[in-house]
Amino acid sequence: MMSIQILWVDDEIELLKPHILFLERKDYKVTTCTNGADAIKLSEENKFDIVFLDENMPGLTGLETLSEIKQINQNLPVVMITKSEEEYIMEEAIGSKIADYLIKPVNPNQILLSLKKNLDNSRLISEKTTANYQQEFRKISTDLAMVNSYEEWIALYKKLIHWELALENINDPGMLGILESQKQEANLQFFKFIKNEYQDFLTAPNKPTFSHTLFKDYIVPELKKETPILWVVIDNLRYDQYRILEPLINNFYKKEEEHAYFSILPTATQYARNAIFSGMMPLEMKKKYPEFWKNDTDEGSMNLYENEFLTAQIKRLSLNIKHEYYKISSLKSGKELADNYNGTKQNDLTTIVYNFVDILSHSKTEMEVIKELAGDDKAYRSLTLSWFKNSPLFEIIQKAQILGQKLILTTDHGTINCKHPSKVVGDKNISTNLRYKTGKSLSFEEKEVFAVRNPKDIFLPTVAMNSPFIFAKEDFFFAYPNNFNHFVKYYKNTYQHGGVSLEEMIIPCAIYSAK
Repeated sequence: MMSIQILWVDDEIELLKPHILFLERKDYKVTTCTNGADAIKLSEENKFDIVFLDENMPGLTGLETLSEIKQINQNLPVVMITKSEEEYIMEEAIGSKIADYLIKPVNPNQILLSLKKNLDNSRLISEKTTANYQQEFRKISTDLAMVNSYEEWIALYKKLIHWELALENINDPGMLGILESQKQEANLQFFKFIKNEYQDFLTAPNKPTFSHTLFKDYIVPELKKETPILWVVIDNLRYDQYRILEPLINNFYKKEEEHAYFSILPTATQYARNAIFSGMMPLEMKKKYPEFWKNDTDEGSMNLYENEFLTAQIKRLSLNIKHEYYKISSLKSGKELADNYNGTKQNDLTTIVYNFVDILSHSKTEMEVIKELAGDDKAYRSLTLSWFKNSPLFEIIQKAQILGQKLILTTDHGTINCKHPSKVVGDKNISTNLRYKTGKSLSFEEKEVFAVRNPKDIFLPTVAMNSPFIFAKEDFFFAYPNNFNHFVKYYKNTYQHGGVSLEEMIIPCAIYSAK
């Protein structure tokens, strides 16, 4: 293994001889010089791994030398060493993307720590993360055998997401494979849990927050604090996707609370999102607002009346507020709202439904280029982050912060990467969703579904007499026996929603105050 190559630049380099000998005994190779001009020349002629740079030198200053070195190699780590503790020097150095900042006099261990932090960082994090997950693996396995409440499922799912994101950053395929097996086992147990408990949960006194109680449980208390609110509902946003967006949001907002809540079944837009805005379960919506409700087999869009549902809920809860609702389904409409967002400053509540992630998941099914870009969960998260970073939504959130609006970010349901087909048969009018079905004459594999013979038991309307609902478990998707192989090849490894999985049902609602 080749020695690490260090360039140390200091006009009093002779005084640092003990430090240099200390490093050389640890097999680092140190090249020295006493001024910025020589440092720049050496940087052009050699492949250094890191530079230690004195800030206060005759001739070119450390900051001037830093600028020149970064033009030669912008990725070369430079550690600034200075006697000065003046704030403007620190700010200049940090703004020039230094790797570290040390105040003289430095001792050899400080130098060694800076080297390890900058050059051994990935290896050390990888080793520590792997060791920590190996320890945590046993605890997660034990928890999986014992979890029996919705609170415990939320905690366990968050833990699995934490380790998934940690392990993907160190790129250890072996550990990621073990975690994937744990996620599969968790979804198997979660399916059994929902199958046994879902109906009771909907009516239990201490039930979790579901789609239809989200507004009353989490939005209304914030409205009563009389700070204007931007409420963003990103369609189809999983918890892991939210986690990778969060650092960007944290630049403008401080998180006050984070809740995990449950999407109702089916975990599909026309059910879950309508429930959010109406504050009602689908059966009640259909009875009270038949002109707004559409069944799966009806023609036309299922979510045309979210604003009407929300307005009715606000009125029902006797909230005296000024509110506006926007649905963004295109780049053009997103930019128009971003450009005119200051017009919302008189609102108590501004609600935005943003449809990009849902469009992305459907595009993965239909477009080969998206299949390439989002081949697995890691790539799917990366694509979501890239979109958000450059989206009108992110611009809107920044403008809301300037206006002093509180931010509430949530979703209507998640999605899961489907791997296994499950055969289903029905008449020509059964619903088309791949993760749930309803309609007459359904025939299916009992062990692969959560079947509800009487939809009214879980507050769902019936399409017709003897029309049960069935929900796919884990990462299964429904396929028809005729043309089965073609259907499976087309839809396998695509992101779908509507069924029972941790990814679809346990979803975030985060509340932020403007910085």
